[in-house]
Amino acid sequence: MKTEMEKCLAGEWYDCHDKFFLELKSKTTDLLMKYNSLPYESKEEKYRILKEMLGSVGTKVSVGHSFTCDYGCNLHIGNNVTVNTGCTFVDCNKITIGNNVLIAPNVQIYTATHPTELNERLTPVETPQGVEYIRHTFALPVVIEDGCWIGGGVVILPGITIGKGSVIGAGSVVTKNIPANSLAVGNPCRVIRKINESKNSD
Repeated sequence: MKTEMEKCLAGEWYDCHDKFFLELKSKTTDLLMKYNSLPYESKEEKYRILKEMLGSVGTKVSVGHSFTCDYGCNLHIGNNVTVNTGCTFVDCNKITIGNNVLIAPNVQIYTATHPTELNERLTPVETPQGVEYIRHTFALPVVIEDGCWIGGGVVILPGITIGKGSVIGAGSVVTKNIPANSLAVGNPCRVIRKINESKNSD
């Protein structure tokens, strides 16, 4: 039998109200409250909390205040990464951020999603109290490869990979994979031209 986390990471329907997730979210919420309350200068303490909260975190990593994530353990950040203020990372499945990545303010990365059809999204179940509805949830991983720059207010949907060295324009909604070394903008986000490969993205 798979655990609910194993189902989640496999992209299968899972019970997001399972005790394991509720305890994990409680722990992560406490760590986020501590992290977001620290002054800017408390960099060593902030880094210590990131190491405790996240799946992995490299060196020279800065994450701005009012940062929010779901579980933390499914978030992996490489070296020399800046995550600016007000970002929300829903890391039900893995979010992998490579090296030398810039993430502007108010970026939202989602891994959790639901079936589009109502009869698939909500299943009625008879209980002694009457009919209740089970909400079906699944999650797909997101990857941001080395050297990317994600503009302010960008929304990245579940299952997306943004290729090495690419730039996503401010306010874009990324609904499909973006190839490496591309400038992409809009809603839905589309590649408008190729850009030169970075010599320092490794």
